[in-house]
Amino acid sequence: MEIVAIVIVGIIVVVALLLIGMYNGLVRRRNRVREAWSGIDVQLKRRSSLIPNLVETVKGYAAHERETLESVTAARAQLDRAGTVHAAAEANNMLTQTLRSLFAVAEAYPELKAQESFQHLQNELSDIEEKIAYARQFYNRNVLDYNTAIQSFPQVTMAGMFGFQQSEFFEAEEEARADVRVSFSS
Repeated sequence: MEIVAIVIVGIIVVVALLLIGMYNGLVRRRNRVREAWSGIDVQLKRRSSLIPNLVETVKGYAAHERETLESVTAARAQLDRAGTVHAAAEANNMLTQTLRSLFAVAEAYPELKAQESFQHLQNELSDIEEKIAYARQFYNRNVLDYNTAIQSFPQVTMAGMFGFQQSEFFEAEEEARADVRVSFSS
């Protein structure tokens, strides 16, 4: 009788340890997703804070391009207000489109393109865009790992019991999936 009790207690302890391990693994994956999102958020904020300087520089040369400048400012504001991954992705795509328009305007002003501060801002923006692309890739890889874990047996039962929700991928819209080509040369 004692041996049966020891075996039962041993089985209970092993099952408890497995459940604790699964739960901790899900928490770890969810935290990686949150950390990866913060990396995207930091880069989006860096780009967002660069936009006013870029707009002001262009405004000095192309003040009559008011509509383009206003659309860039509006897209930046929408990105700053985005509260979810989906809203941030949409706002990011809109900002990318309006920045394309802004650089198209800049192409018409050779003296603007030659200005050192404008070139510096373009280089900084290019650097940030690369970091956003890397951060998005890192985030999506962590989301894939997390979503796979909460949908796989036996973690799916643990995830359901403790309210683990799927995370959204940070995706580009169809028209934004094409490579952004911006020429910084004069």
